[in-house]
Amino acid sequence: MGKLSNKNIAILSESGFEESELFEPLNRLKEEGANVQIISSKKGSIKGMKDHQWSKEIAVDNAVEEVNVNDFDGLLLPGGVINPDALRANANAVAFVRDFFKKGKPVAAICHGPQTLIDAEVVEGRKMTSYGSIKKDLINAGANWVDEEVVVDQGLVTSRNPGDLPAFNDKMVEEFAEGVHEKQHA
Repeated sequence: MGKLSNKNIAILSESGFEESELFEPLNRLKEEGANVQIISSKKGSIKGMKDHQWSKEIAVDNAVEEVNVNDFDGLLLPGGVINPDALRANANAVAFVRDFFKKGKPVAAICHGPQTLIDAEVVEGRKMTSYGSIKKDLINAGANWVDEEVVVDQGLVTSRNPGDLPAFNDKMVEEFAEGVHEKQHA
């Protein structure tokens, strides 16, 4: 039995995710016993990117408008340049993300993944990190951006890039195992 046995985790993504930032956390979540669902704008499959080339596909379990935050214990937002930009444009995806914060549930976002949090309006006053190119976006949205391998702020886990995945995965598992954080807020 892993640290996340009986936990239901959502991975919200579109095509264009960074391959390692979806598959490595997914594998870790499964190793820890979590039930994981891939959520996207539509059923079918989504495709990752590796070294600026299209790479592996993964099946989508449910479309975002078919799921409810109450069915999940945590949320993972992988990075990639295309993926978060597409999520930000999807009102259902943004609302789904915001609902995790309203319920105090843990969220983990890596690389460009925190871009979706800006549109969900949940970054103000939070200590966070991300890929360097979105630093100004997060600062302008009110985040306290720092250049650290992994940052945890009341159930929100953020990291900068694929090189941070070992530390990111450890903190993600820890926060998902802890569950609801009373100071997590929308």
